[in-house]
Amino acid sequence: MRKVEGVLDYVIRVVESPSDINAAQWDALLALQTRSSPFMRHAYLDALHHSHSACARTGWIPSFITLWDGDVLAAGCAVYVKNHSYGEYVFDWAWANAYQQHGLAYYPKATVAVPFTPVPGPRLLARDPQARAALIGAVVAWCESKELSSLHLLFGTEEDTASCAQAGLMLRHTVQFHWTTATPAYSSFEQFLATLTQDKRKKIRQERRKVRDAGVEFIHKQGGQILSSDWDFFYSCYERTYLEHGNAPYLSRDLFQRMQDTMPDNWLLFLGMRDGHAIACSLIALNDAADPQRVAYGRYWGALERVDCLHFEACYYQPLEWCITHGYQRFEGGAQGEHKMARALLPVKTSSAHWLSHPAFADAVARFLEREGAGVENYLEQLEARSPLRAIS
Repeated sequence: MRKVEGVLDYVIRVVESPSDINAAQWDALLALQTRSSPFMRHAYLDALHHSHSACARTGWIPSFITLWDGDVLAAGCAVYVKNHSYGEYVFDWAWANAYQQHGLAYYPKATVAVPFTPVPGPRLLARDPQARAALIGAVVAWCESKELSSLHLLFGTEEDTASCAQAGLMLRHTVQFHWTTATPAYSSFEQFLATLTQDKRKKIRQERRKVRDAGVEFIHKQGGQILSSDWDFFYSCYERTYLEHGNAPYLSRDLFQRMQDTMPDNWLLFLGMRDGHAIACSLIALNDAADPQRVAYGRYWGALERVDCLHFEACYYQPLEWCITHGYQRFEGGAQGEHKMARALLPVKTSSAHWLSHPAFADAVARFLEREGAGVENYLEQLEARSPLRAIS
């Protein structure tokens, strides 16, 4: 323990397991943030840890840095020390190669992130801006004490990245594709289609028709309706998707068992059925029902059979139709993929923050990020010029 001097004094505690932090206090701090995230809930981080999905064996060595004001948790974040850059979705391989070419070690490094999860959300949980600023200072000091090359906060909120920038961290921007409902909200999928250009409407109807003509129909299950057998089927599809690309899956079956046991209401499963048997599925995460803005997150999918356009139906059209029916305001389609624009998921800028201990490399990366940032802005302008939404006179 030690003190961090600031507007207030906090006691810093660093633990290796989320089980060492009171779950109610962590989740109460999460509830204070301007944007919620099921992936920052104590139960989810605990499941990652105890299912051995994010642990030393997989290259994600966890530490949870917390700031305390007496018995009150004032701020906290999950930090992972890593010896690789897999599972992050903000790519820094070129930085690592540059370090290696100059005879320097880029690994180990630290990330403030949700492992394997490119979903924007709070990373620095804090009760107020002063506590958030103190937390950033504590994390950087901790990285220095561990002689780590760098710190990377990935997919943070505007509050996170603004506070990081004030603390001298460098900002980096990438692009994702999200769907947002209209105001007033769409009353049906057909009303949503009517807002698209004619060629996009035609394409979506054709793609949906191909799946129906192949004899595939979808059902959905939410929360406790998702049985253990459904989770087993999902995992077989999820695992197959990774293995077909030559990789082992990041997440273990035990993690999803823990989701069934501790966070069932945060999951929505679509099952593609043919002749009474499931042949495909997609898993969608949902934020908590108490949140004023309802958000769904596209996460994983897989299929046991190949059907033309099945991926689009499972991952976009079924979730969008469900969101419209159930009054959800936003559907986040995940990292990358310009093809999502044809399904009316529009470009959104996401941000990360970076600190490098080596001054010369920090200067070089800062210049690179300035050039890259201009390129991202230009890319966003190009994407916006290709909007699938029809012009309204």
